[in-house]
Amino acid sequence: MELGNKKWLASVLFTFLVVKSFVTSAQNVARPALNLELFAQELIAQPDNSDLMYEDIYENLLQYYQQPINLNQTTREELESLFILSPAQVNSFFEYRRQNSPLVNLYELQAIPGFDVPTIYKLLPFVDVPDGSLLTQLKPLWLRMRQEQNQYFLVRYDRTMQQKKGYSFADTSSTGRVASRYSGSPDKYLIRYRNSHARDYSVGFTAEKDAGEKLIWDPNTQRYGLDFYSAHVQLYNQGKFKALALGDYQLQFGQGLLLAGGFSVGKGAETITTLRRSNLGIRPYTSVLEAAFFRGAAFTYTWQQWELTTFYSNKKVDGNVQSALDTLEADFGTEESSFSSIQATGFHRTLTEISSKHQVKEQVIGSNLLFRAPNQPFTMGITALRTVYNVAIQPMSRAYNQFEFAGQQLTNLGTHYSYNWQNLNFFGETAYSSSGGWGTVNGLLASLSARLEASVLYRNYSRQFHSLHGNAFGESTRNNNEQGWYFGLKVKPTTPWEITAYYDAFVFPWLKYRVNAPSNGNESLVRLQYRPTKTTLLYVQFRSETKGRNVSLLNQQIDFVSQATRKNYLLYLDYTPSPKINLRSRIQHSTFTLAGKTTQGYFMAQDVSFNLKRWQLSTRYGLFDTDDYDNRQYTIERDVLYAFSVPALSGVGAHYYLVAQFKANSNLDFWVKYSNTNYRHQATIGSGLEEMKGHIREDIRVQVRYGFN
Repeated sequence: MELGNKKWLASVLFTFLVVKSFVTSAQNVARPALNLELFAQELIAQPDNSDLMYEDIYENLLQYYQQPINLNQTTREELESLFILSPAQVNSFFEYRRQNSPLVNLYELQAIPGFDVPTIYKLLPFVDVPDGSLLTQLKPLWLRMRQEQNQYFLVRYDRTMQQKKGYSFADTSSTGRVASRYSGSPDKYLIRYRNSHARDYSVGFTAEKDAGEKLIWDPNTQRYGLDFYSAHVQLYNQGKFKALALGDYQLQFGQGLLLAGGFSVGKGAETITTLRRSNLGIRPYTSVLEAAFFRGAAFTYTWQQWELTTFYSNKKVDGNVQSALDTLEADFGTEESSFSSIQATGFHRTLTEISSKHQVKEQVIGSNLLFRAPNQPFTMGITALRTVYNVAIQPMSRAYNQFEFAGQQLTNLGTHYSYNWQNLNFFGETAYSSSGGWGTVNGLLASLSARLEASVLYRNYSRQFHSLHGNAFGESTRNNNEQGWYFGLKVKPTTPWEITAYYDAFVFPWLKYRVNAPSNGNESLVRLQYRPTKTTLLYVQFRSETKGRNVSLLNQQIDFVSQATRKNYLLYLDYTPSPKINLRSRIQHSTFTLAGKTTQGYFMAQDVSFNLKRWQLSTRYGLFDTDDYDNRQYTIERDVLYAFSVPALSGVGAHYYLVAQFKANSNLDFWVKYSNTNYRHQATIGSGLEEMKGHIREDIRVQVRYGFN
């Protein structure tokens, strides 16, 4: 980066921090502001997996917060989808509502049997008891949209202040070859508009340019100004139509084995409720992940106890399409094209990435027929979908890829169910793919008493089973080549104490990436939590994971599979001594053992947040020391509104950040975040085109939000 630009950005940061002041908008006492970092941390436990779509999880959490559930109209599945209430608590709520409907205000939650203070405190940001004025619903749609308070326009800017190799000049004079470099600037932009009202409508659009992508209008390379655009229009409760959607959307049915667009967190410190998925149906897509959505139209039609959802999607995805004549495997005289896999990163920075943009057309058509038993907590559904590509998928020729999906068309058919009997919840989904495989996942949640809950889940995904749009519970990111049993437990011995634990054992019948033999493994977690008041939380957590990994012999000719074990220890304190200040302390340590060699790493940090009359500040200072990348330390940190940060820290150094918000008036908010990572004993940071010279990395993020209220 040029010195002038660096000074300019530093001066902007200084101005925001010194001159501006920051305020929190007035909150309803009964419905507090969402402490997203703490809530996500309780669900996700200690993040240590870069494959998790944290940004998508965050977006779905925000949808719940921005459109709180109306407790007087909510359904069992909608309430279960928050992952907060146990089966016994859900039953208690609906029994209370049956006897005392309608609820007058949120304070009535205290009167529901089984609802303790910690549960109510976690639930409040996501639920509401609004006025039931019919006059509001009788207004024309355009007038409701114009007067809606949950409406905003947002602009965000990001930049790494150090220059990366991808933006440097490539000297090709000695080799004569073209060196790969990023075509655009290191600036990242995000523009978003959203206008929504729960159970009524949702309208919005998003536009984004990633760092390294070029601002250009070039139809030949399918680049039109910013790099990614997304828009949606969704209406609810239009006569017999429960939902109507145009544009970009997600679908979630059953346990996510075939259609899994929505909120899922997998294994975490919440060992009971996160196992089960809900039939959320059609949901607006508001994230910036460029491959995890459908684009087209969908509707849900209801009659009596039945719901029919039908959808069609037609979009272009990234793939490196090659002619068969370009590959060694091509038959003489054929010119059929293929691509090895969908490139889901969404990056279009280098010539190679640009040439792969939107080269594959994906069409998906399908339906879900759902039956809800009258006056019984039982649902059952059938899902069918067909995915067609204009060119065939042909995975790279590797031993572990032998059973990967290949071809142009895939058809899936499955059935799912959910049944509540007293304080037991049975759920599951079974599906078949036209590639010749079966997949099934079945589970049980049990509220054995007010202080004891348990869960059990079994999954079996064959090597030939393929689901291109699913993401059910599992150890792997894709639901195939896996079998496993999960056991979860939650104990509340006394009111302030809680113990959560799980044990998961899994088997991979075939080879995997970096595992050249069938393998098995297990994972376990134990958390002891103490919450003496709603403003104080202390817990200690231990997590262990063992699974196979290749280890090279001395001659480097043969790999054998050895069990690799990673152990994580975490001590965490969240304390709010007054409404104006919040303190968070953490110490985490890890060890990694493979082939008799053990390495380790640690991270410790202190967070402080201030909430004053017209401003807010959040800051962290942390130290890390890891022996290798296998001990990299993941930790959730605060960010600007609608953004989520989970940095991975390895090596030796210090990491700190400062987030500030300034509220100019009731409509206009400004945010700025500055983060700094200082590595010791390093001359460079990163690798490849992301490599930076020096030992310091600085990032800045500025955001402006205008709310129409």
